[in-house]
Amino acid sequence: MKKIVIIGAGVAGINAATKLVDNGYDGSLITIIDKGNDPINRLPEEVMTGMLGAGGWSDGKLVVSTVQGGQLAKYCGEEKAMTLMEEVVANFTRFHPKPDEISCSDPKIEPDFIKPYFDLRMSLVWHIGSNYLHEIAKNWYSYLLDKGVKFEWNEVVEQIDFENNTIHSYWNHPEAIEVKYTEYDELIFAVGKSGIDFAQSLSDKYKLPTEAKAVQIGVRFEAPQKYFQKLIDVSYDFKLYQKHDNVSIRSFCTNNNAAYVAVEETYGDLSYNGHAKKGKEFENQMTNFGILMEIKGIEDPFKWSRDVVAKCNFTEIGGEERRMGMYYSPSYVNKDGITYSHRGPSLTSEGERVKAGVGDGNVLYKFKDALGEYADYILNFIDNMNTIFEFGDDWGMYIPEVKYLSPEPLVNYTDLSLNEYPNVHFAGDALSARGITVSGAHGIYIAENLIK
Repeated sequence: MKKIVIIGAGVAGINAATKLVDNGYDGSLITIIDKGNDPINRLPEEVMTGMLGAGGWSDGKLVVSTVQGGQLAKYCGEEKAMTLMEEVVANFTRFHPKPDEISCSDPKIEPDFIKPYFDLRMSLVWHIGSNYLHEIAKNWYSYLLDKGVKFEWNEVVEQIDFENNTIHSYWNHPEAIEVKYTEYDELIFAVGKSGIDFAQSLSDKYKLPTEAKAVQIGVRFEAPQKYFQKLIDVSYDFKLYQKHDNVSIRSFCTNNNAAYVAVEETYGDLSYNGHAKKGKEFENQMTNFGILMEIKGIEDPFKWSRDVVAKCNFTEIGGEERRMGMYYSPSYVNKDGITYSHRGPSLTSEGERVKAGVGDGNVLYKFKDALGEYADYILNFIDNMNTIFEFGDDWGMYIPEVKYLSPEPLVNYTDLSLNEYPNVHFAGDALSARGITVSGAHGIYIAENLIK
């Protein structure tokens, strides 16, 4: 058996390791390196790195679809793609402390009231419940440890030598000075969003042929659930969609009933996401979802996205230096130091106010300045929703939400390996997955071919 190293303990890497050991692969030959914490010591607010990555730590909605969430069917075909995604769902179910709490929504028909303004994209979605994810991660981790899989936590990979099959890394600690060298026979490169810059550097270093990706950027919208109930009854995780010349715009990752906005920190800047918990005790009757634009034709979309996110972050509030994203609501007015509002930043699931700079009334100006002409697509999208759902001024948006995508490396369809380096396999967001289920499916697909 070969020595396999997996970089990234996110959904892709963990599903790959699970598929291997489930099929008799010697776990002691598998090493997983991650710059975050194990699930026992990982804090709830450590969203971006660690066991099960970002989506498997704070989201918990598994979309089973070949038309949403990134590329999969183009590698293995429609039927195989669905089988792989169903296996990801089975793994989450297997390690769930209360599998009976998992629910499913499978909408079929687009209602007439949506059609004048939006297309409604409908997919089967399994709802795991984000408050169960931490226990799932612990159970899953324990299983892999029992199988002999080795984990290197808080280990930052700074260089990979594809020619000599070696990884250079260091302990993520202020006192760390020693560089560690790890050898591999097969490498699964499964970094998440927080590793996209590293993926970009590898692509540049080895002059990998790539496919340019579009920008994925927007806001996280929030309003009382009552306004959207007639649509939620049709499709819990609804996807409203509009197509323009070089821009498509969609709602994304809808959360209802017990819906909370979450802060993500990537590359020193803050952006927003959302999650939904299970259980009556968490219900707040709120709905939140991303409104994301896919913008084509942007030169160097990764850099462009990072620049926009930086512009959307406040650097000073009330004379104090702080870094945070922005919040805007048409009902939020700050005049002469007095706030007149019934819709401000909401509470997190821990009962704290969502960190967002409201500022002195210039948030909408900063938003338009950062996104330029593209801001109008989002505002028009919200206006069209308002025509249907009639929420008036009773809404807010957290700015920005972003999905960082570096150029997608061209890989062999049989095992997602690089053409020049057939023992290096890309998976998850490093291969533009953009979704929990597709990322896990990437990992399983690679593992299947390594077993062969």
